[in-house]
Amino acid sequence: MNDRQKVEKKRYTPSLSRAGLKPTQSIRASNQNGETVDLELPNEFPLTVYLDGIEVVTLMTMGTRPEELALGYIRNQRLITLLESIESVKVDWNEESVQIRSRPGAVNTDWHSKLERRIVTSGCAQGTIFASTLDEFEALQLKPRSISQDEIYALVSAVNQRNDIYRLSGGVHGCALCDGEDILIHVEDVGRHNAADAIAGFMWLEGLQGDNKAFYTTGRLTSEMVIKCAFMGVSVLLSRSSVTYMGYQMAQKQGITLVSRVRGKHYLLCEGISAPEGE
Repeated sequence: MNDRQKVEKKRYTPSLSRAGLKPTQSIRASNQNGETVDLELPNEFPLTVYLDGIEVVTLMTMGTRPEELALGYIRNQRLITLLESIESVKVDWNEESVQIRSRPGAVNTDWHSKLERRIVTSGCAQGTIFASTLDEFEALQLKPRSISQDEIYALVSAVNQRNDIYRLSGGVHGCALCDGEDILIHVEDVGRHNAADAIAGFMWLEGLQGDNKAFYTTGRLTSEMVIKCAFMGVSVLLSRSSVTYMGYQMAQKQGITLVSRVRGKHYLLCEGISAPEGE
């Protein structure tokens, strides 16, 4: 059974508000010649995520996929691991909040203690990750996958045709989940971490697995991006930017292949080599 057939099967979906916003706002500006021109600016709104009434984090986002963003964040932080445990996801832009409610009796967690230890990451606008999330990452073991030169070129060519908001306004990052050269979903947001989380939320809702997929981002491959993609089950990461040494170390440990500085026909490949069993 392929991924498309899996998606078509009946699956559980929590109640969603569907409160996505348009990505840009129009203003008037003057260019270097003193001429008045139309200018599109990407949106940036605070969105505070609440889990069963407990404040988790405030994300700065363009707001196009707020429900998927919130779900992906919760999933990638391993706060809830089963979609069936979530009853509803409700966005209220007047309150700049999204309320995630678990189903009665489905989650038995002391959120205060689990959310207590936070680590500030190198993400845009200072991201955060919880200590418990790192513990779960250490227990993962992905199946290493190689990627061919032809697949890299085809994938990057396909992604480059999707950066619509960047071409219109600049100032955003793009991420994509790819199956070969097919782009399953492409998301742009003011931060690459938000775009990655929104893709994770989409995968959760659609029942998509990360096996044999590749993940592309316009931003750096930091440790946090490696962690997010690992929890999404994706073992090939590509970026037009660089990779940090910690990101490289974590990728090697989990058997994740990194392809960095992808520009035109140029790239740098770091094959994923997982640790032998028992180490």
